[in-house]
Amino acid sequence: MSSVRSRLAEEKSGLFPVFLKLTDQRCLVVGAGKTAEPKIPALLASNASVTVVAPAATTKIQSWAREDRLCWVKRRFESHDLDGAFLCVVATSSKATNRSVFHEAQQRGILCNVVHDGAHCSFYYPAVVRRGPLQIAVSTAGHSGALAQRLREELELQFGPEWESWLRWLGEARSSLYDDALSPRQRRTLLHKIASRKSQEEFFRRWGLLPIASKRTVRST
Repeated sequence: MSSVRSRLAEEKSGLFPVFLKLTDQRCLVVGAGKTAEPKIPALLASNASVTVVAPAATTKIQSWAREDRLCWVKRRFESHDLDGAFLCVVATSSKATNRSVFHEAQQRGILCNVVHDGAHCSFYYPAVVRRGPLQIAVSTAGHSGALAQRLREELELQFGPEWESWLRWLGEARSSLYDDALSPRQRRTLLHKIASRKSQEEFFRRWGLLPIASKRTVRST
């Protein structure tokens, strides 16, 4: 019952959605098995400074260590491993160890996620659709990772790879508008105009970019 009350209290307070800049931030991963492995690529893609602590590691994690993409410390977790950490991900085979690391991180004010243990997380990994600068994150607050995955797959169809090209064009157009001597009102009007659905469709048509959803429709007819 206590875990249920904890979850209900958390739901009442809600989650704060945020995208973190992790470049050069020290991020600790405790555990290096099949559960920990899929949590690491997102940290590497964010240019975080990743340290993995575990006596043994999967072939993939060993490969990342050889390529100097992360630092693998070949031993069990020790309290000082959290020194200077901004964020911590925990995924060992020991529930006692996982929870011990979580409580230590909490005391130090370090963000911590114990994989597959929602009650011991200060943040959740969302299901993410990535299209260059565009990121769409889906969270179910730990209630159903399967649903988050399904929604991500549906969003990947709605927001195909063509969105990356359009968004990069929008970024260049936005920079040009800020270089021009326009009033704030004029600039705001133009920014909304170039981000409109009409502008988007014109861009896709001009560059021959057919959205994934449209391609599927064409194939089925």
